[in-house]
Amino acid sequence: MQHSKSIAKKIQSYWEKIGPGLVTGASDDDPSGIATYSQAGAAFGLKTLWTAIIAFPLMAVIQQMCARIGLVTSQGLTGTLKKNYPRWVLYLMLLFSFPAIVLNIGADIAGMGAVGNLLFPSIDQNYFSVLFTVILLVMIIYLPYQRIASILKNLCVVMLVYFIVPFLFKQDVVAIIKSTLIPTVEWNKEYIAVIVGILGTTISPYLFFWQASVEVEEMKSRKKHLMVNKKIIHEMKNDVDFGMAVSGFVMYFIILTTGSVLFPAGVTQIDTVEQAALALKPLAGNMTYLLFAIGVIGTGLIAIPVLSGSLSYIFTETFGWEQGLDKKFHEAKGFYVIIAISLLVGLSLNYVGLSPIQALIYTAILYGITAPVLIGIILHISNNKTVMGKFTNDRKSNVLGLTALIIMSAAAGLLIYFQFN
Repeated sequence: MQHSKSIAKKIQSYWEKIGPGLVTGASDDDPSGIATYSQAGAAFGLKTLWTAIIAFPLMAVIQQMCARIGLVTSQGLTGTLKKNYPRWVLYLMLLFSFPAIVLNIGADIAGMGAVGNLLFPSIDQNYFSVLFTVILLVMIIYLPYQRIASILKNLCVVMLVYFIVPFLFKQDVVAIIKSTLIPTVEWNKEYIAVIVGILGTTISPYLFFWQASVEVEEMKSRKKHLMVNKKIIHEMKNDVDFGMAVSGFVMYFIILTTGSVLFPAGVTQIDTVEQAALALKPLAGNMTYLLFAIGVIGTGLIAIPVLSGSLSYIFTETFGWEQGLDKKFHEAKGFYVIIAISLLVGLSLNYVGLSPIQALIYTAILYGITAPVLIGIILHISNNKTVMGKFTNDRKSNVLGLTALIIMSAAAGLLIYFQFN
C-alpha cells in the first residue's frame, strides 16, 4: 500500500513538472494532422510507420531550441527576431504565417464540426463548428493563463484513446515491428507526397512561435523569471521530449490503426477526419469509431488555442503591443482581438466555399516555405553567444537541427514540385 502511494506521488510530481511541451506536442496532432496520418495508413498500410521514429528527434530538438530561446531571452521568437534580425525577415514571417495559421484553424474547426455531426447526426455540423468556436473564444479570453494551461494539459489525456484503438482488433506484430524498424520508400509521387505531408504536419512553424512564447508565460506564472539555470533547462528538455514523444506515438498509432484496418479492406483514400472515422465504423466496430471521433474533438480543443495564440504572439511582438494569456482582456486588447479574429476568420472559411482539403493543401505549402527559413534562423540564434550566453547549442543539437533543416528544405521543394507537376 505504501509502495503504491509512493508511485502515485512520483507520478503526480512528474505530471506537475510537465507543461508547455506536452501541450505543444498534443497540438501537433490536430484534426488536420490526424487526417494526414489517416491517409498515410489508408493509402500505404504500415509502410510509413518508420517516419514516427525519424520525426521524433527532429521535432524535439527544434522545439527545445525554441523553448530555450524563450527561457533565456524572456521573450518570444518574434521578439528575438525583431531585436537581432532585419525587419524584412520579421514581416516575411508575418506574411506567410497569418494565412497559413488561419487556414489551419479553419480546417480544424471544420473537422471538429463534421465529427460532432457524426456523433450527433440530428445536429448540423455548422452548429457544432460555431459552438466549438464560441467555447474556445470564451475560454481563451476569460480564463487566466494557469487555468487555460491546466485545461489544455488535462485535455491531453484524450490523446490516450489513440493508444487504445489499435488493440481493439487483432494485429500482425511481426509486420508492425518490421515496418517500424525498416524504412520502406516508394519512389512515386503519391508516396513521397505523403511523407512530405507527414513531415510538414509534425514540424510546423506555428509550434516554434508558441513554444518560445509560452515558456515565457510559464516562467512568469511560476515567478521564475531572471532565474534561468541548468535545472530549469533540464526540466524544459524533459517536458519537450515527453510532449514530442506523445505526439509521435499518437501519429504512430493513427497510422497503425488506419493501415491495419482501412488499407487491407481497400479503403485507400481518406481526405478528412470524418471519412476516417466513418470508414473505421463498419470495419473495426463502434468502440473504435467513437474513440477515434472523440479524440479528434479533444485534439482540436488543444490545437486551436495554440494556433490562434501563436499568431497573436507573432503580431503583438512584431508591433510591440501588450500580450500574454496571463493578462486580462482590458490589459491586452490587441492580443485577444487577434485571437478572436483568427478564430472567426477560420470559422468563416466553412462558408466561403473553401474545403478543408484545399485549406490543408494551401497550409502545407505556406508552412513548407517558412519552416526551413525559420529552422535556419532558430539554429543561428541558438548558437549566438551574445543572445544565448552559456546556453548555446551543443553538438548533438546542431547535428539534429541541421538534419531537420536539410530534410525540411528537401520536403518543401518536393511539396512545391508536386503541386505544380
